[in-house]
Amino acid sequence: MHNDVDRCVRAVQSKDARFDGWFFTAVTTTRIYCRPSCPVVPPKPRNMTFYPSAAAAQQAGFRACKRCRPDASPGSPRWNERADLAARAMRLIADGVVDREGVPGLGARLGYSTRQVERQLLAELGAGPLALARAQRAQTARLLIETTSLPMGEVAFASGFASIRTFNDTVREVFALSPSELRARAAGREGADAAKAAATAGTVALRLPYRAPLFPDNLFGHLTATAVPGTEEWREGAYRCTMRLPHGHGIATLRPADGHIECRLALTDLRDLAAAVSRCRRLLDLDADPVAVDGLLREDPLLAPLVERAPGRRVPHTVDPAEFALRAVLGQQVSTAAARTLAGRLVTGHGTPVDDPDGGLTHLFPTPEALAGLDPESLAMPGTRRRTFTALVAALASSELDLGPGSDWQRTREQLAALPGVGPWTVETIAMRALGDPDAFVATDLGVRLAAAALGLPATPAALVRRSRAWQPWRSYAVQHLWATGDHPINRLPA
Repeated sequence: MHNDVDRCVRAVQSKDARFDGWFFTAVTTTRIYCRPSCPVVPPKPRNMTFYPSAAAAQQAGFRACKRCRPDASPGSPRWNERADLAARAMRLIADGVVDREGVPGLGARLGYSTRQVERQLLAELGAGPLALARAQRAQTARLLIETTSLPMGEVAFASGFASIRTFNDTVREVFALSPSELRARAAGREGADAAKAAATAGTVALRLPYRAPLFPDNLFGHLTATAVPGTEEWREGAYRCTMRLPHGHGIATLRPADGHIECRLALTDLRDLAAAVSRCRRLLDLDADPVAVDGLLREDPLLAPLVERAPGRRVPHTVDPAEFALRAVLGQQVSTAAARTLAGRLVTGHGTPVDDPDGGLTHLFPTPEALAGLDPESLAMPGTRRRTFTALVAALASSELDLGPGSDWQRTREQLAALPGVGPWTVETIAMRALGDPDAFVATDLGVRLAAAALGLPATPAALVRRSRAWQPWRSYAVQHLWATGDHPINRLPA
């Protein structure tokens, strides 16, 4: 979009927040870059230059605006709508792969050479993987500087910088303020002192922005109704869950608020902050473009009333794709309550214990490696489903099956379908919630079929799939609207 100058200029002049994250506006006279909705007086069009990423603007010598804070804008929806090389690379960079494994590690995960990855990202984003990872480190540093009272040395290493000098230079270059000045500026804003006073060691409180509208009922309702005891809970108006992270574990507390999601992260290692934020955003589908999704679904006269009733529905995803895949198999042909019970037994028997002084979370969900030695006969389920479960565990534990943010959606579907006992419902459910494919469609799901019959849509799965092609590439969102026609706790915001 950044190449469509006229469209970008109109978005900036109208301060259209829908385009935040789609592109960034750099002002050649001030050497500042902003989000499209920046509240300052728009610059003259001849002084505007547009970039597809904050990293590209920084690489060109522009610094972040202190008013609109462009680094805190919602992420581009492109990276969660596609499964090509650039999109997969961006999801992995957001998860911190470059910081942990370097660019060679990123290329190895994608199955491409380092040169090919760099070429593709430069062509589409105007910045290579190192520059993109550097921009993310700068954003993580700002969060820690502004929301904690950690010494700057700890902030530097927790943000992923190799040295304090590099940390200082990067913060000055990106924000035109030293780290100490950035903290002093944040302390002067209303509420900053209260937030900092409430923060404890390893705890960060922040706001997660999104593109309006957002309908929270089915999002939090689904996560809570299917929550596994010990690893998830709804407490005091917030969804809480444990997360296994690259350097330790964490507990996320997520509460819907006006215009943002209140997020509180308790981390055993602050180096995991960027990965934790990225996973929370993916969990709640916060980088989606609801205007584009709802606009297409409204074109169907049968779906239009559902969209008008609840615009901005999101697809609830997961913080751990492997965990969700295992839970999907446990949930085959049983009720939500039965699936929760089976998963809860696995958690109690094989999960990793955690401390949660603020609630009732007790464990991390067991890893595939921890379940690899499990006696199948100990699982209270039919023999065919036990074989499916053990086959999936083996594929995940051996890394033959990749469900991570850099996975190839079509190849993963084929690998899942090749496992014994994994049918279309399981494949598409995992694709929708674990892989994050916005076009997954569970045509054989009972709730979808009942909704289809009530709306006058085709009754058979094959005919329903053909009819659903009009909803591409947003069929996962159509599923949310179809499910919402039923009276089920997944559709209601918990009390």
